[in-house]
Amino acid sequence: MTHFLSTADLSSDELRELISTAMAFKAERRVSNELSGRSVALVFLNPSLRTRASMQIAVFELGGNPVLIEPGSTSWSIEYIDNAVMDGDRTEHIAEFVRVLSRYVSAIGVRTFATLKDWELERTDPVLKAFSKYSSVPVINLESAMHHPCQAMADMQTIRERFGEVKKKVLLTWAWHPKALPMAVPNSFALAAAQMGHDLTIAYPEGYDLDPELMMQVRSSAELAGGSVQVVNDSAIGFDDADVVYAKSWAPPSFYGSEAAVPDPQLRDRWIVNSEKMARTANGIFMHCLPVRRNVIVTDAVLDSASSVVIDEAENRLHIQKAILAALVK
Repeated sequence: MTHFLSTADLSSDELRELISTAMAFKAERRVSNELSGRSVALVFLNPSLRTRASMQIAVFELGGNPVLIEPGSTSWSIEYIDNAVMDGDRTEHIAEFVRVLSRYVSAIGVRTFATLKDWELERTDPVLKAFSKYSSVPVINLESAMHHPCQAMADMQTIRERFGEVKKKVLLTWAWHPKALPMAVPNSFALAAAQMGHDLTIAYPEGYDLDPELMMQVRSSAELAGGSVQVVNDSAIGFDDADVVYAKSWAPPSFYGSEAAVPDPQLRDRWIVNSEKMARTANGIFMHCLPVRRNVIVTDAVLDSASSVVIDEAENRLHIQKAILAALVK
């Protein structure tokens, strides 16, 4: 790997190898020397709990030194647009920011969300691409406008721990949220599940479609891996005999550029994950990337039940990121 920007950059076998390595790290929780004498920059342009903590600890447990940077707070604000006339509030261009960091560290992790302002721009992941363009060391995507591959890999590890390396029936279901949210998590979960060969159902209300090019990639990945993909607009159908239920809210492209656009409140009760829906599954597990809004995305009864694996997912962020770091930094 040169960078780790999306699971699409790797083959299914390579993804499985990362998961195997992560599971080995998890089995032997100890400080090792893969990053001995090395530093890794962790650049956060957005808030974080799990990603920040798990990456800092991952670098430390591999024997390295994590360097936390928050542009606009603990460092200068950055401009990422090429040929920008920098007479506004941004102080340093990403061309200098990243190239300087590359002289100091052995890898750069970067986290930046979609702003939901310009769909055609944000779907190209401009900030992430600028980091990878200017960096001479590996770049790790810690969530971008379009992808969250570290989360998706932790999700795949969690599924494998529960069921082994077998094809399962997986539901990715939209859920209501009081504000519009980006697509990165559902995009990456759908893509990784397809690459793992699972039978994937994606459920969302009409008009909340995922990116069409992303869906083409998901379908082709599923076909290559021996899985399947279906899309439904019913809030309950996908639960039938599902082994895995993954809930996440996202905003469709039509919401971008409209500050007033919010999910339809009439969808709220219909799209929540509750015990009645989970009872339709094949004793399925419930998954969510966290943070999760209780009794909005999912009821307390489901989230606090034995079927919920959200804490396992969160822990696995640490182990899969150790595997990614060990593979990237040589």
